[in-house]
Amino acid sequence: MRTFDYHLAESPADAVATLTAHPDAAYLAGGTNLVDHMKLGVATPGLLVDVSRLALDEVTNTGDGGVRVGATVRNSDLAAHPLIRSRYPGLSRALLSAASGQLRNSATTAGNLLQRTRCVYFQDVTTPCNKRTPGSGCSAIGGYVRYHAILGASPQCIAVHPSDMAVAMSALDAVVVVEGGDGERRIPIDEFYRLPGDEPHRDTVLRHGELITAVELPAPPDNAVSDYRKVRDRASFAFAVVSVAAEITLRGEEIASARIALGGVAHKPWRARSAEEVLTGAAPTEETFAAAADAELAAAQPQPGNEFKVTLTRRTLIAELRALTGRGPR
Repeated sequence: MRTFDYHLAESPADAVATLTAHPDAAYLAGGTNLVDHMKLGVATPGLLVDVSRLALDEVTNTGDGGVRVGATVRNSDLAAHPLIRSRYPGLSRALLSAASGQLRNSATTAGNLLQRTRCVYFQDVTTPCNKRTPGSGCSAIGGYVRYHAILGASPQCIAVHPSDMAVAMSALDAVVVVEGGDGERRIPIDEFYRLPGDEPHRDTVLRHGELITAVELPAPPDNAVSDYRKVRDRASFAFAVVSVAAEITLRGEEIASARIALGGVAHKPWRARSAEEVLTGAAPTEETFAAAADAELAAAQPQPGNEFKVTLTRRTLIAELRALTGRGPR
């Protein structure tokens, strides 16, 4: 690990001003992702701005049925919080499916949103990687692609976003609140993340110096049910091969609303808008579920070696829709 300077931020404004003034600085909170990358040589910040002791660690009501989650709330605390368990059980389940208990005790809400891909080529500094070194090439294309994208990829990058929490928050229409030199910005989570395009090194729309201060979750619809289903290679401490976060509301014998996000399939949590359109107003039948999955996956472009993920995603989404509508086991 290279040497670096350290600054303990006294306030969000102090953190923003300090990091803005240093082009090679990075924020540090739980450190569960950043410190690993520093050890590997993937990240080489010259200055760490520690935001872990800022007063951003509360989960509170917003007054309209929603919840505001502070940026430094630990994943374990968020998963266990009564407001989250009662209003957003799918989010709680997503958090509990991630990493190990020890890591969840350290990882923060903002850090989880900003964690970087676990693509083996990104983490190996001896291989070309456009996400790590723009313009160097993508070693994953033609390589080991079991965990790589089938949606929204580009010739520059086929890596996927690793967060379970972010997938659940995408399905909940979360809003990311950030503070920067120009004041506060509120960014819908689906606009917060970027697809790779020609700039795969840019994961989000954050500007240099901007600090995530909170995430706000809107009130769930009346009678909504939500869940998170994760398919992985082992029962614990493994990233998703495919995951589905969904919130469904039934009205009589039809689906009144549907919000769905997919994990493990794209450079960002993939909001399944086409599937939602098919489901909304339709009867919760096997035919409807299959049509929704097929509509979403029509644009899938798997790599040679991960074609199975298209079928796996389809089956996982259909299974989750069955469960949430009472047509199958939870």
